Amino acid sequence: MAPSSTYIVSGSVDKTVRIWDTTTGNEVMKMEGHSDQVNSVAFAPNSMQIVSGSDDKTIRIWDATTGNEVMQMKGHKYRVCSVTFSPNGVQIVSGSADKTVRVWDVIIGNQVMKMEGHTDWVQSVAFAPNSVQIVSGSNDRTVRIWDAITGNEVMKMGGHTGYVLSVAFSPNGAQIVSGSSDKTVRVWDATTGNEMTKSDRHTDSVWSVAFSPNGAKIVSGSSDKTVRLWDAMMGNEMIKIDAHTRNVWSVAFSPNGTQIVSGSDDNTVRIWDATTGNKVTKMEGCRDQVNSVAFSPNGAQIVSGSGDNTVQIWDATTRNEVTKMEGHSDQVNSVAFSPNGAQILSGSGDSTVRIWDATTGNEVTKMKGHSGIVWSVAFSSNGAQIVSGSADNTVRIWDAMTGNEVMKIEGHTDWVWSVAFSPNGAQIVSGSSDKTVQIWDATTGNKLMKMKGHSDWVQSVAFSPNGAQIVSGSADNTVWIWDAMTGNKVMKMQGHFDWVHSVAFSPNGAHIVSGSHDNTVQIWDAMTGNKVAKMEGHSDRVNSVALSPNGAQIVSGSMDKTVWIWDATTPNKAIMMGSWLFQGEGWVVLSENPHIHLFWYPPELHYTCDPTPCLHIISTKPQKPQTYLRLDSGALGSNWESIFSP
Repeated sequence: MAPSSTYIVSGSVDKTVRIWDTTTGNEVMKMEGHSDQVNSVAFAPNSMQIVSGSDDKTIRIWDATTGNEVMQMKGHKYRVCSVTFSPNGVQIVSGSADKTVRVWDVIIGNQVMKMEGHTDWVQSVAFAPNSVQIVSGSNDRTVRIWDAITGNEVMKMGGHTGYVLSVAFSPNGAQIVSGSSDKTVRVWDATTGNEMTKSDRHTDSVWSVAFSPNGAKIVSGSSDKTVRLWDAMMGNEMIKIDAHTRNVWSVAFSPNGTQIVSGSDDNTVRIWDATTGNKVTKMEGCRDQVNSVAFSPNGAQIVSGSGDNTVQIWDATTRNEVTKMEGHSDQVNSVAFSPNGAQILSGSGDSTVRIWDATTGNEVTKMKGHSGIVWSVAFSSNGAQIVSGSADNTVRIWDAMTGNEVMKIEGHTDWVWSVAFSPNGAQIVSGSSDKTVQIWDATTGNKLMKMKGHSDWVQSVAFSPNGAQIVSGSADNTVWIWDAMTGNKVMKMQGHFDWVHSVAFSPNGAHIVSGSHDNTVQIWDAMTGNKVAKMEGHSDRVNSVALSPNGAQIVSGSMDKTVWIWDATTPNKAIMMGSWLFQGEGWVVLSENPHIHLFWYPPELHYTCDPTPCLHIISTKPQKPQTYLRLDSGALGSNWESIFSP
C-alpha cells in the first residue's frame, strides 16, 4: 500500500504490476515488462516509484505516475523472491532463489552489495527502520540479520521447523516477525535474537507477515485462506478473517493502521477493517463506549478515547474520522491534546500513558510505571510535563519529551479518578475514590491541601481558567466549587440524579458543564450555582464533557457509543428542542406558541423526525434516517412572487 493509503500495488502470475484505487477498487494502471510471474512489489517511501521482483531474475523500478519502466537491475541467477525499498528511499534490497541477499542503488541501478550465508532460497527481505540493518528469511529455516553498510552477518536465529517465508521489522526496529511453512508466526528480539512469542493458530503455511504502524499488532496471511491479527506483545490471536477462497500470499497494514490489504491467488485484492476484521465498504466510527473527549486547541478537531482500546480524531465540522490510533491493549479512559495541538495524550486500562502524533497517528512515546488502570491524564500548560492518575492510588508526573517519570505522588488512599494541572503549571489537583480533592505542588510533590465534603467518589476535577477555583464532580450526584487558595467550599450544585462523571469550566470561567450517569449534560452558572441548561439526548451515561476553546460548543462522550456536539451559546433553545415542537398530525409549531405553524411534515417522513437539539452526532450505531429542512435557498415575503404564480 502507498504511504498515502490511496493506492495499492500488486504483482501477479500474469507477469504484470498493477496499481489500484483503495476507495473505488478500480484498477488505475497496469505495468508490463516482466517475462515471468511477479513475486514481490513495493512502493518507494515517497510513493513516486514502485519496485518489483520476478521469476525472470530481474528487479525493475517503475514510475508510479506514468507506469513507465525506469530501470532494470540484473544480477540474480535465479528467481527474485522479495524486494523492498530502504526507508530513506536510496537503496533496494532483494532476496533470491540463488540464496543471496543483494543491495542495489536506486539512482544508477548498480549492485552495491551481495550477502551470502543462507544455504537455501531467500524468501523474504526487509530493511530496519533506520536503514542500517537488513533481515532475511530463508528456506534453510533461519532468520538472519545483516549489516546494511558492511554486508556482514550480524545474527542468525533458528527455531522454525519449516521454510521462513516472510520477515519484517517492527516500526521501532526492536523486534522482528517471521512467518513460516511450519504454520507459525514468531516474534524475535532484534538485539539478542531470542524468540519472544510463537503463535500457532494457522493450519497451513504462513506466507506473509507485517507489523501495524504502531507496532502493537501483527497481521499474517496463510495458505489456510485466512488473514489473522495478533497481539505483538503477547502473541495472542485477536481476529481471524476468513478472507479468501485460496492461498493468501501477501498482507499489509495501511499507513494509519486502520485497514489491512490482502492479496490471494483467488485473483482478488481485498481491504479489511483492522479493528473488526470486516471487509471495508465505508468509513466507520466509534465501536464501543466513549470514555473521554477533548477539543484541539484551535477547536477544529475532537479526540476521543474508547472502550475498543482506540484513540480517534474527528473533524469537528464534518464529523468525519480523521485518524484512528491503535496500540493500547485495554480501554482508553482519558485523552487530551497538547497545548500546541501537535500531540495527543492517552491513559488506558493497560496501565500505560501514551503520546501520539496528532497528524500521522503514530505512537511517539509509551510511559510505563503505574501498576493499575490509568484513569486520567493531562498536559501542563507549556506542554513540558504530563500528569496521570491511577487505580494504584498514585499521581505521577512525566517528562513529555523523554517519557521519563519525574515524580510519584502518594497520599490518596484509593483510586485516583481525575487529575489536572493549574493554568500556571505550579499545582496539580486530583480527585479520588477516597472522597477527597487534593492539591499538590507540581515541583516538589508535596501535598498543599486536602478538601473534604463529598460523600462518595470524586470522579472529576478541573481548575478554573484563572486558577482561583476548582470544580469537582462526584458519585454523590453533586458538583462542587472550591477555593483553590484556601480549600474552602464555595458552592454546591445539585440537579443531577446520578453520578457526575465529568466536569469542566468554560474558557471564560463563567460556566461549568457536567456530564452524568443520568444521561444528561448540564450547564451551571459558576457565580451563582444556578442551572442554566439541561441537554438530553444520550441514551446511556455521559462519561466525558469538554468545551471548545471559544466556549461556543460542548462535546460529550457516552456509553451509548456516540460523541455529541452541542451549541453552548443557546442552551435555552436546547432545552426547548430548538424552539419548535413536532405535532403528531404533521405540523411543526413554535414551542412557545403552538398556534403558530412553521411548516408541515409529510406523513411518509414522520419516522425520520428527530427533535434532538445537538449539532452533530458521531456514531457507528445504525441511525434512523433524518430529514433536514434547508432555508438557505428559500424565498420569503415578496421574493416568493417572482418564483410562484397561482
